[in-house]
Amino acid sequence: MSCGPFASAARAIDAGRDPNAQASRRPRCCSLGRCCHKRLSPLTLAYIHSVLKFALEHAVREEEIPRNVARNVRTGTPRPRRFNPLTADEARQLLTAAQGHRLASLFELALRTGLRKGELLGLHWEDLDLDGGTASIRRTLQRTRSSGMAGLPTKTISSERRIALPAPCITSLRAHRQRQAKERNQVVADLQGSGYVFTRPDGHPIEPATLTRHFNGLLRDAHLRPIRFHDLRHSTATLLLEQGVELVVIKELLGHAHIGVTATVYAHVRLRLQRQAIDLLGHALSNLPEAATEPDGGDEPPLRAAPVH
Repeated sequence: MSCGPFASAARAIDAGRDPNAQASRRPRCCSLGRCCHKRLSPLTLAYIHSVLKFALEHAVREEEIPRNVARNVRTGTPRPRRFNPLTADEARQLLTAAQGHRLASLFELALRTGLRKGELLGLHWEDLDLDGGTASIRRTLQRTRSSGMAGLPTKTISSERRIALPAPCITSLRAHRQRQAKERNQVVADLQGSGYVFTRPDGHPIEPATLTRHFNGLLRDAHLRPIRFHDLRHSTATLLLEQGVELVVIKELLGHAHIGVTATVYAHVRLRLQRQAIDLLGHALSNLPEAATEPDGGDEPPLRAAPVH
């Protein structure tokens, strides 16, 4: 049974402790009876510190405590999480392998728009304007401990947005709607009418873990290297950057709160593009034509040596 914040070792994320001291006392925070000696990631520690600091700051404003002691803690800047975006060739290979899959339109929408997993699963048909070619992102579908599968507000206020739908996605979504209507005619009436775009054949919402299994199977069928579903989102942004799309456009498409988030996450892509630009300039400078000896039609005459008397 979980012991609140002290059961982290049961989930294989136990904070590190002194191994020598560990042998002399029973693990305090392990429901398994042994310590895994694994530390929390810097990103998780930074998040926990941020939440605690915000809560204590509220207590200071309410005059419950005299000062916010969390401000004196320095956690450092966590490194951005590494990801493995698909190349353009791999993305085309994935789309080809997805043809005929029951969730082909979902995978295509994920790769072409960069929507998060929860945003995709939380889409309702009323959120889509297929005639106008737009989608309104209003919620995210998540599994919660209290309510099970539930539609929750988007990750941030900026995540609630309207995006343009690519023409191939509109076509695949129309075909998906027809297939879904045929499936619903074969199930009991009380299982119909959930309103979600992507559902199980019985009309119920799709579990995020189930979508991950479908995605992993698709990668195997396409003979592609293993990646996370979230890497499709990174693939979208990376490919757009490599095509010269402005950072502010990508920020709006992905629903980032600030453009600095987009710039930080994809800094390595921008650096690679800078190197390519520098290499192109270097190639141009190394192949300059010989200087012309005749005037080029400008206002200034060419320089000539002065006669010696």
